[in-house]
Amino acid sequence: MAERETEAERPRLDKWLWQARFFKTRSLAAKMCAGGGIRIDGVPTQKAHAAVRPGQVLTFVQGRHIRVIEVLALAERRGPASEAQTLYRDLQPPTPEAALPSPGPRPTGRDRRSLPPKGGRD
Repeated sequence: MAERETEAERPRLDKWLWQARFFKTRSLAAKMCAGGGIRIDGVPTQKAHAAVRPGQVLTFVQGRHIRVIEVLALAERRGPASEAQTLYRDLQPPTPEAALPSPGPRPTGRDRRSLPPKGGRD
């Protein structure tokens, strides 16, 4: 019985990220965890079921920004955005200057024709 109380006090990483509204669905949060895109206190994790505790620092990529978040509280449910913002403190708020570089514009047909042919064809 004590195990279940501990489990209830420490939610899964994917569930907390969903409750804090960093991801639109819990399955998207779980995919990010499984892909190894999240660090807990600087240590990469691939486990969506990793326990989250207040005081931990989470680092992950969201869109074109690298987010560094300190967990302040745990949630009982996925509430409104104003409630979700009380669960964390953003240690590096996203700014346009800190955004990851974009891949650039899509090449035109003329640009593609000017590229050298790929290997295998003469």
